[in-house]
Amino acid sequence: VAAELLEILVCPENKTPVKLVGDDVIAKANAAIAAGTLKNRAGEKIEEKIDGGLLREDQAYMYPIREDIPIMLIDEAIPYAQLKG
Repeated sequence: VAAELLEILVCPENKTPVKLVGDDVIAKANAAIAAGTLKNRAGEKIEEKIDGGLLREDQAYMYPIREDIPIMLIDEAIPYAQLKG
């Protein structure tokens, strides 16, 4: 994601800034996707791997990035608690 785009992107729900997560978080997310255990905010199992993620300022949700495109939809957000620990 281009730095200029990152500067203007905000959470669509609460309008707070988002930041890129590290590769370790993406690896953990993709492992959970492969295992069939990662769900999005709508409660649906995520089946498509992600290339990156944008974490909301309060760390409640991460928005997935696929093919350099941030998916900034509230229902597509990943509850970040699934990836902690």
